[in-house]
Amino acid sequence: MKLQRLAAVSRKEFLHIRRDPRSLGLGIAIPMLLLFLFGYALTLDVDRVPLTVWDRSTTPASREFISQFSGSRFFTLKQVADSYRTIEQAIDTREVAIALVIPADFARIQAGRSATVQVLLDGSDATKASLTSAYAETVARTYNRDILLKETRRSGMTPPAPALDLRPRVWYNADLLSRNAIVPGLIAIIMMVIAALLTSLTVAREWETGTMEQVIATPLTPAELVVGKLIPYFAIGMFDLALAVPAGRFVFAVPLRGSLLLLLGESVIFLIGALAFGMFLGIVTRSQLLASQLALVGTVLPAFLLSGFIFPIDNMPAPIQVITHLITARYFVEMLRGIYLKESGLAILAASTILLLLYDVLVVTLSIRKFRKKIE
Repeated sequence: MKLQRLAAVSRKEFLHIRRDPRSLGLGIAIPMLLLFLFGYALTLDVDRVPLTVWDRSTTPASREFISQFSGSRFFTLKQVADSYRTIEQAIDTREVAIALVIPADFARIQAGRSATVQVLLDGSDATKASLTSAYAETVARTYNRDILLKETRRSGMTPPAPALDLRPRVWYNADLLSRNAIVPGLIAIIMMVIAALLTSLTVAREWETGTMEQVIATPLTPAELVVGKLIPYFAIGMFDLALAVPAGRFVFAVPLRGSLLLLLGESVIFLIGALAFGMFLGIVTRSQLLASQLALVGTVLPAFLLSGFIFPIDNMPAPIQVITHLITARYFVEMLRGIYLKESGLAILAASTILLLLYDVLVVTLSIRKFRKKIE
């Protein structure tokens, strides 16, 4: 492999990218658009759930109970209902996601007697309904505890110490903000998708436009052609990374606790594999349409669904969990989250790094071997 030939191929590809605004837009503008769009719009946090209340008691006790919900960051009191019909209409129109029906005899709870409050949930979103139900139970338990303490003190007794004192402490993401996990994972998804889409078109475009015949007539070897074409898109990928990392830190306030140098090194390894995979698709198909479709199916769907970016891998069926080990984005998402939030070092990431290096060697080798300097 001669550096002069390699530089010539890279220069040719750089010129083509510069003259094609679509390639620049696909390579730079779209990744930033995806980063800001998903960074702001995609969230797994469930808070400020819209709430309606039908207070049939209208007593100080019921108003105090309602204030426990309206004063929580998890609920927002949107309206006051006066019948089941009003509640049904509010849930059907998605104005609210939860409704409380407080009975007329609720005030007896202050006399040491029990009362039943009905909670109605919109189950069309099962995940949100499950979390909302857990939040409502937490508020109710807090209210029950306060009532019990007041009654105990009023009777002159010392409140009993709890049998179990549970003190949870969350490591690495103390505020439980989903964006702290989403933004690092989103960097991996963007690099995977854009890299494969860009390089899947480059060789296929040469075959469709007829310029590949001129390239074949040159002394270029398959290795020089493949590596030379990868270099410009590698530069674009690293430029995207240079934009995404500061955006994650200063725009989305995601902490970067680990080594920036390690982040850079792991990104280089992952990016080479993603670029080579797209190049392999273009070499095999020789069609821009087919190559782009295969790139979407081979990168977008697996990266979003099977990498652990959104859906936890541990919750997937066992056969699907096995398949996820074939998705390189899975390892890179874990790496990024480890570097960003856990300050993971190379010793912890060594196994995943070795797997990505082996994948790089495999895909680059297949691309070089599959390329033939002949017209078929």
